[in-house]
Amino acid sequence: MRERGTPTGGRLGAGAIVLGPAVLALGLTAYDLPVRSLWLDESATYSIVSQHGAALFDAMKHDGGNMLLYYALMHLVVEAFGHSTTVLRLPSVVANGVTCGALAAIGARLFSRRVGLCAGLLSAVSLPLVYWGQDARAYSMMVAFVTLSYLAFVCLVQDVRRAGDDPPHAGRRHRKGVLLWCAYVACLVFAAYMSFVSLLVVPAQLIALVWYRRRLRAVAAAVVVTAVACVPLLLLAHARGAGQLFWVPRPNLQSTAQIVELLASSALAPSFALTATSLPLLALTGLTLVAIGIVALRELRRHHIADGISPAAFAGVLVAAWLVLPVLLDLAESSVGQSIYESRYAMISIPAVAIGLAWGLLETGLPKLASVSAVVLFLALRGLQVLPTYGVSPEDWQEATSYLLGQARPGDCVAFYPSDGRMAFEYYLEAAHRAESSKLVPVLPTTPFRKVEPFVEDYVSLSGEQVAALPRSCRRVWLVSSHVGYPHSTPVSREHYEAYRKLVAELKSTYPLEKGMRFSYAARIEVERFSR
Repeated sequence: MRERGTPTGGRLGAGAIVLGPAVLALGLTAYDLPVRSLWLDESATYSIVSQHGAALFDAMKHDGGNMLLYYALMHLVVEAFGHSTTVLRLPSVVANGVTCGALAAIGARLFSRRVGLCAGLLSAVSLPLVYWGQDARAYSMMVAFVTLSYLAFVCLVQDVRRAGDDPPHAGRRHRKGVLLWCAYVACLVFAAYMSFVSLLVVPAQLIALVWYRRRLRAVAAAVVVTAVACVPLLLLAHARGAGQLFWVPRPNLQSTAQIVELLASSALAPSFALTATSLPLLALTGLTLVAIGIVALRELRRHHIADGISPAAFAGVLVAAWLVLPVLLDLAESSVGQSIYESRYAMISIPAVAIGLAWGLLETGLPKLASVSAVVLFLALRGLQVLPTYGVSPEDWQEATSYLLGQARPGDCVAFYPSDGRMAFEYYLEAAHRAESSKLVPVLPTTPFRKVEPFVEDYVSLSGEQVAALPRSCRRVWLVSSHVGYPHSTPVSREHYEAYRKLVAELKSTYPLEKGMRFSYAARIEVERFSR
């Protein structure tokens, strides 16, 4: 293993090492940004951040504090620049660029500049990072702050005061250490306020301190301060309970396969179908990481630790723990407590895969031609997963809304199950469609269409008596449904599904003529018309 700071690729400045991957990530993520339709959760972002005052805070705390900081930032963005699709997604684009630039800086500091550059490029051409970077949710920012926390952590623990420093030099080093400590705490806190699962990286960082015990006190203090700063989140989460995660099942083979595919950047199920190169990329990534792990263990055994500190051992353990430990902790929590075993939450480990591949391909003694060829092959295979996804809408609320507005007649009624779909429908009621939307009478929920209101995980239905009374005012009823639950999932999900089945049966008994259209494939949207 190389010691950190080895000046390989000296012709490339440190700035270019960081900016190159960042610019590539920004370009790949910004391409075709507004084309893909908003999906249900993105419409929830739009509805939540469009509120004001007490209504805004009530909407933000609905998820128990999860994404609290993201909603606050997006509220300011929407107030300043409007709520176009580009505006809603642009902060995630920027966050993805920050992730790739910060990862390149980590790789350069831990290993070498060429490892940093390669790691940044591999993360820039990552299907999950590009996809969520085009999404109006907090996941891209979560990964960015996690990666920045690693950068601050590495700089903090390696910035050890040397014996014999003169007072001015020691003073500058102390001030730098304080700034790094503050940056580390801030990044951890910001990441936690983007998503709770970000904190799963803290144990992975602490393990690496075995090689840097001199910084144990400083890092422990940072973790304590972070924990105190997260107390409001804990209180909100306790008040909300785990109800918002009812849809996440216990770990199973399907969810495990999706997480493995996500970590390898080879697929993103169920949003996109597998390509011809998805499985080859998955197999190649897995085999390469196993081989790299074996080589790294052999290197560590031969490596002599000088003065109790080994930068090479620290770097290897840090990257390995970053990759493995958050996923294992997620699995353990999901097996015995509330399940959070969902592929998007494993995104915090994607940068570790990129930096591990970069080190293994470039620093383990492979011939230069073989190393460069392998890097190009990985970049090409990853790119082949990204390209087919541009402009594809796994959940096409824009098309579903246009269809309903085009088919509606004056006096038609419309119901949404769950009420969440109302948020996506409302978003696509552009000015040109306002006249058409006035044809529709909302009966579930009954809020007028011109009022933007959050309906997050609102599985309210119509009673039998309410359905029976509909013909008095509704000649035809449209039912728009999506994310209705599953018959073979969690208990709460099954309850929601049965309520949906009951609602459809009652509408059929009251309105015998039925016509339906289906949209999308990842999360199917049903638009059904019931008439007499």
